[in-house]
Amino acid sequence: MPFNFPMALTWLRIIVIPLFLILFFLPTSWLDPAARDCIAALLFILAAVTDWFDGWLARRWQQTTSFGAFLDPVADKLMVTAALLILLSLQRIDAVIAFIIIGREITISALREWMAKLGASGSVAVHRLGKFKTAAQMIAIPCLLFAHTVYGLSLFFIGKILIVVAAILTLWSMFYYLQKAWPELKQ
Repeated sequence: MPFNFPMALTWLRIIVIPLFLILFFLPTSWLDPAARDCIAALLFILAAVTDWFDGWLARRWQQTTSFGAFLDPVADKLMVTAALLILLSLQRIDAVIAFIIIGREITISALREWMAKLGASGSVAVHRLGKFKTAAQMIAIPCLLFAHTVYGLSLFFIGKILIVVAAILTLWSMFYYLQKAWPELKQ
């Protein structure tokens, strides 16, 4: 497994996950909830930025690897799942929304793995619909983690709207990928 800077950024995202989770188990005498929410939102934003940045650097520096291509989406899905479970425990999102997003990620990951085994991975390659879903999700989650009003804007309200948009795009993109894979699936 070759190790390079883009790969280090991916590993950094994975290492941040336990730190992110620990924040929510610290006693309030150590860290008040407002500070916890701010730190959690900032950690998630850092993870989202490194998610974009590591792929961009790997392509620009021609340091893409098959292991990096595997690990990058795993790191992303782990971070999003951890954040959704925390938001669910804080009652800032509905269980249905969390289930839709997490369920889609599991379904599409399994579909991509199966299609790769069939030699038809191109039929479920990343589409811009999935990118819009990711963008909505990556903006919604820190808004919901922070959940305060800034300059008169309720980030909680904005996050609630964007997470519903992300859930709709999640379902839409899942059906899109399933439709693209259908010719292989029905054989």
